[in-house]
Amino acid sequence: MSKITELRTQRAKLWEQTKEFLEEHRGKNGLVEASAVEQYEKMADDVQKLGAEIDRLERQKELDAQFAAPTSRPVVGSPKAAEKPNANVSPTATEEYKAAFWNMMRSKGSTHQIMDALSVGVDADGGFTVPDEFERQLVKSLEENNIFRQMAHVIRTSSGTRKIPIANDTMTASWIDEGEAIPETNTKFAQTTLSAYKLGTMIKVSNELLHDSAFDIAAYIADRFGVCMGNAEEQSFITGTGEKQPTGLLHDVNGAELGVTADSETAFTFDHIFRLYYSLKAPYRRRAAFLCNEATVLQLMLLKDGNGNYIWRPSLDIAKPDTILGRPVYTSSYMPVPAAGEKAICFGDYSYYWVADRTNRTFRRLNELYATVDQVGFLTTQRVDGKLILPETVKYLKMKGVKPNG
Repeated sequence: MSKITELRTQRAKLWEQTKEFLEEHRGKNGLVEASAVEQYEKMADDVQKLGAEIDRLERQKELDAQFAAPTSRPVVGSPKAAEKPNANVSPTATEEYKAAFWNMMRSKGSTHQIMDALSVGVDADGGFTVPDEFERQLVKSLEENNIFRQMAHVIRTSSGTRKIPIANDTMTASWIDEGEAIPETNTKFAQTTLSAYKLGTMIKVSNELLHDSAFDIAAYIADRFGVCMGNAEEQSFITGTGEKQPTGLLHDVNGAELGVTADSETAFTFDHIFRLYYSLKAPYRRRAAFLCNEATVLQLMLLKDGNGNYIWRPSLDIAKPDTILGRPVYTSSYMPVPAAGEKAICFGDYSYYWVADRTNRTFRRLNELYATVDQVGFLTTQRVDGKLILPETVKYLKMKGVKPNG
């Protein structure tokens, strides 16, 4: 039995023990004894910590598989004369461009040779387009550090904006008699636009590491940029204002729709979750998922249905999330905690949130900025936008009251 499977089994067993403990210390009035609350919260917290450890081990397993992969391929054919490059291959996908790119980043090799190869990838802002392989690595890092990208619909665009047509009404059909005229239905279309907002960040690397051949600078930079930019993206995809950044899922005007309002400023019941579930149209429920802050999960773990069964189910399968009412539960630290007026839980089909990546990302080396401390700066930028193109596809649970600042 693998360590991950063992921890999942342990987590499920601990959750059953937690529920039994709760029932044993529940009084005739239905309330949990005050002396048992602290112990219950500790047990529930252990369940969550086991979940976090499982996530870490799964991530480690993926990295181990990547590092265990062969770094080169054996020669299986006889040597041949140099062949002309394939016209169908992107210039930034060639080995020549990849080698020249990283030589430039490490300041190795002939400047003329480097610049000749890199001329196909110079960005208008003065940076260099990242090699295709590194681009995929960056995208992968972004996805791993951005739960929202995994659920959203991601498109690539070479222009600054992308216009998306949207049908505002639904066509209807009518029953007609033989020979009767078929009635017309006027379908109206609207249009929403995805822009290309600029996101950037910078890291510093010492010259010792930069010139150490044993140090995988590409993997390091991809990982660090992935974490930083992935977090910035996820925050804007959820709470973005639409001003110089994507329009977030929780935007008051262009975001998700109200599903249900709780009767309390800090707590909700099973009935609220049940009503939230059915506030979403049936076709969207088939691919829907819950999204909330990790602190909200502790409340969800306590909820029971009308038959006295807990609605939260811990996952026993590797790489599968926990569920509520049979639908996946995802967490983000950028979702609000239950408080007055906050949109604490979302439920919907997030594939209707479109993320537009403008190809390609650019990468720049800064030699002089940190020269006095013998370090080199690396700067990356990308252009991206995001918007929920059909608001009815995601509903949210709002806590009672008004935000202190609103």
